[in-house]
Amino acid sequence: MKLRAPVARVSTRIAAAIAMLGSVGIAGIAAAEPVTLNIASINNPDMIELQKLSPQFEKANPDIKLRWVTMEESVLRQRLTTDIATNSGQFDLMTIGAYEAPIWAKKGWLAPMTGLPADYDEADLIKTVREGLTTDGKLYALPFYAESSMTYYRKDLFAQKNLKMPEKPTWEDIGKLASQLHDPAKGVYGICLRGRAGWGENMALVGTMVNAYGGRWFDEKWQPQLDTPEWKQAVNFYVDLMRKSGPPGASSNGFNENLVLFSGGKCGMWVDATVAAGMLYHGKDSKVSDKVAFAPAPMATTDKGSHWLWIWSLAVPKSSKSQDAARKFAAWATSKDYIKLVAKDSGWALVPPGTRTSTYASAEYKKASPFSDFVLDAIQNADANNPTVKPVPYTGIQFATIPEFQSIGTITGQAIAGALAGKGTADAALKTAQAQTVRMMKQGRYIK
Repeated sequence: MKLRAPVARVSTRIAAAIAMLGSVGIAGIAAAEPVTLNIASINNPDMIELQKLSPQFEKANPDIKLRWVTMEESVLRQRLTTDIATNSGQFDLMTIGAYEAPIWAKKGWLAPMTGLPADYDEADLIKTVREGLTTDGKLYALPFYAESSMTYYRKDLFAQKNLKMPEKPTWEDIGKLASQLHDPAKGVYGICLRGRAGWGENMALVGTMVNAYGGRWFDEKWQPQLDTPEWKQAVNFYVDLMRKSGPPGASSNGFNENLVLFSGGKCGMWVDATVAAGMLYHGKDSKVSDKVAFAPAPMATTDKGSHWLWIWSLAVPKSSKSQDAARKFAAWATSKDYIKLVAKDSGWALVPPGTRTSTYASAEYKKASPFSDFVLDAIQNADANNPTVKPVPYTGIQFATIPEFQSIGTITGQAIAGALAGKGTADAALKTAQAQTVRMMKQGRYIK
């Protein structure tokens, strides 16, 4: 009996300790903080809608909280490039485009989008879009929305002036029509085009104009081509068109500003992203929903490369410490179910476009979006691997997928925006851009 008492006391203490550890463990689990995902996002309407609906994801996934950092396009690109190149890990999920995805994937900066839910259905992603985000057979970003470019115009103003939009307009056609529509005394400008400097701002448009005039960024040996006749013809036409028939202060206008202008009835025509179609036809702020019509992006000597291909997508940087949670949210935000969620909240015409064949096969989407087949065709036929009449060593329609292009495109955009604002001629702007581009290509050892 004397021997059993100490054993009993020890057993009691062990049991108490185990019970205490168990209670601490349960309390610890109960008190565990949810994973917080820092998401870098752009301030466009589709991404703002995603932020609005994202509490539904958090409700279904209480172990994940979302923290949004929303930026204007050029600021977003600059900040993300700095963040990922320095491996600082500020963000768990990044909104990136068709330019960054293949470059950053090859550098090993992105985590592959593996382990997606079975119902995600990668095969449903439009082929040109899926290929634009795939490197070495692996998907490195999930497409939130994709776009090409098109011409929007006011059919009521055309009717008033007895004008007709050609089935396949040229830039020369657009210039003549813009001059006839231009009536600033009545608050209507002939045409609105991007003027804000940036490789993804004014150069998205100007790059396709250069292609249409038969130009290219580089020849087969990576020699810059910015001072060629094709570039001069395209840029001089652009600057002249905007000075004569564009709104004042056009060098400050990007996509969002022109969307407001056209939606508000201030523009006779607008050449820009296909993603705007739903906003113009059904957006709550659109005053032209029953007055807008559309045509292809203008051509010139060719239609090759005259319309762009862009993909805003969600990617997980390798530096993220919450990759699984980030992938889970990215899959939710780019899923078929999310598209249906937006349709329920805002209507089918305002769902994120350009990513899934199932969207374009939907009877509801077709009914709400008279432009749907047109947009799908533009996206499917935008050939990033063969973007220009003359051969080129790069992929990309309105950009070249080399790391140096971000700086080259921005410098060129700044020079052209300066010419648009009256700070020198278009030819002088291109001469400056050519010299700076040659220097950067030599530094990058593309040329000697």
